[in-house]
Amino acid sequence: MFQLLRMFFVTAVVGLATFPLGAWADETLKDDGSLIQINAPKEGESVGQTFDLKHDLHAGSAAHHAHVYLDGQYQKGFKGTFTNVAPGKHEIKVQAASKDHKLLPASAVVHVEVK
Repeated sequence: MFQLLRMFFVTAVVGLATFPLGAWADETLKDDGSLIQINAPKEGESVGQTFDLKHDLHAGSAAHHAHVYLDGQYQKGFKGTFTNVAPGKHEIKVQAASKDHKLLPASAVVHVEVK
């Protein structure tokens, strides 16, 4: 009985160790030639607690729209203006996405300081 349990445990550990880690990660599509450019705010700029984000998406073959992240948090339904952002340093990332919201490699990042 002990050998059976030991064999089951070893099989389970080996199975988890060889399971592709990407199976749990968000799927990112291959580069489709898209480009993202953040026009405002500029890298290192000081901004107020409410400020606009202006960016351009030069869509490749798969890009449909862009996702916006503030400090790594997806801003679902983002309409172009950040409001009530806490004072301090923050990272803004804009990443290209397909029609079905799968992320593409094209992205741009700026860092701002909210006063």
